[in-house]
Amino acid sequence: MEAISENPTHRPSSVPLSHPQHYPTYLETPDVSLRAKIFCEILIKSPPQDVESALSSTGIQPLPEIVEEVLKLSYGSPSAAVKFFRWAGLTHKHSAYAWSLMVDLLGKNQMFEPMWDAIRSMKQEGVLSIATFVSVFGSYCTAGRFNEATMTFDVMDRYGIQPNIVAVNSLLSAICTEDNQTMKALEFFERIKAKIAPDMDSFAILLEGWEKEGNVAKAKNTFGEMVIRVGWSPLNMSAYDAFLTTLVRGAQVEEAIKFLRVMKGKNCLPGLKFFSNALDILVKQNDSTHVIPLWDTMVGSGLVPNLIMYNAIIGLLCNNKDVDNAFRFLDEMVFYGAFPDSLTYNMIFQCLIKNKKVRVAGKFFVEMIKNECPPTHLNCSAAIAMLFDGDDPQMAIDIWEYMVKNHVSPLDDGANALLIGLCNMGRLTDLRRFAENMLDRRINIYESTMEKVKNAFYKEGRSARDSYDHLSRKWKKLPR
Repeated sequence: MEAISENPTHRPSSVPLSHPQHYPTYLETPDVSLRAKIFCEILIKSPPQDVESALSSTGIQPLPEIVEEVLKLSYGSPSAAVKFFRWAGLTHKHSAYAWSLMVDLLGKNQMFEPMWDAIRSMKQEGVLSIATFVSVFGSYCTAGRFNEATMTFDVMDRYGIQPNIVAVNSLLSAICTEDNQTMKALEFFERIKAKIAPDMDSFAILLEGWEKEGNVAKAKNTFGEMVIRVGWSPLNMSAYDAFLTTLVRGAQVEEAIKFLRVMKGKNCLPGLKFFSNALDILVKQNDSTHVIPLWDTMVGSGLVPNLIMYNAIIGLLCNNKDVDNAFRFLDEMVFYGAFPDSLTYNMIFQCLIKNKKVRVAGKFFVEMIKNECPPTHLNCSAAIAMLFDGDDPQMAIDIWEYMVKNHVSPLDDGANALLIGLCNMGRLTDLRRFAENMLDRRINIYESTMEKVKNAFYKEGRSARDSYDHLSRKWKKLPR
């Protein structure tokens, strides 16, 4: 291939400099044909000066489909790929796809001078297309050379390719894919929009860029222009999703809800994906104030939330001590086919415990067991302590006995909470009975707990002291 220089100005390493992704080799691709595998081995293992002779010595015809296969696997060996392409072109005319692969391979390796040599050859062969230039846009942008990317767009017509909206959107996308470059994309957009009218995709690409960068002001400007230029359409969902997500992430949830109401009137509401993402953002922001109106808008639009979403909102509400609304969602979720699981119940149970809702927590524990959503050992232990403090020792004992019977392990924290609660209430008979049982089960009674047990017994006289001494001897025999 005479047009491609073998001595490019930019000499890349064997790994593409411009693209972080890993390109597959023939060793990693199980369905490589035997002929392509032979060629690939030569390109990787032969010294540069011996590549052509080694290729010729195989006696294998470099048919177009073989050339395409080899090029796809040669991004890590660009100089050898050029030699292979030149050699193969001596006996067979290259396909348009092979030429495009060659341009992409050179561009991804930042070999831009030989890349343009290949483009000029493609023009002579009459195989240039929009796709070729799309590849060039991506290569330049990945290399951080955005001016060259836009200049490439400007010279397309000199190569016989009329720039159109597909080319515009491809360049916008290539720029916005890179971090913090949406402003450059907007500059190109502002320059070109009078010549080539933007479509829904143009605005969606920009809005997704502003979303990635969290630029609420620019997102609002772009969204407003989009509505004026292309109107409303249910097909433009990606643009709406990006815009609303930008607002939510930018702590402008009330604005997002206003736009949602407008969108509902235009039959352009986003899907469950947006609401799920928005809920995730609000949970991370610990924003329980705005989550309910957003949720009500979603459900009122006919969208059906799933269990994960219910658990997310219930967890957020519990974290903010909003027990009433947590119960509201627990009660309504079954009507939407989302049945609560152990996580749902345990989040609410934990909230009741932390907020010292003694009577409600006891009833809720019974409901959990009835619905086969058992409490965690941590919640059981915390509940036992809270119930003793709240003057409901019987429910605390019921929870302990449930733990033992149902092997809710580890039992240590619950056991110690129970003993401390009995100590504080002066219930020595129960204290001795439960302590004996725990020691027989080799449950770990903490040293601090034993000190409280000792104090409780010692202040009741000689016989009570004897009871403690008996427990203490058994306790000391257990391994620590």
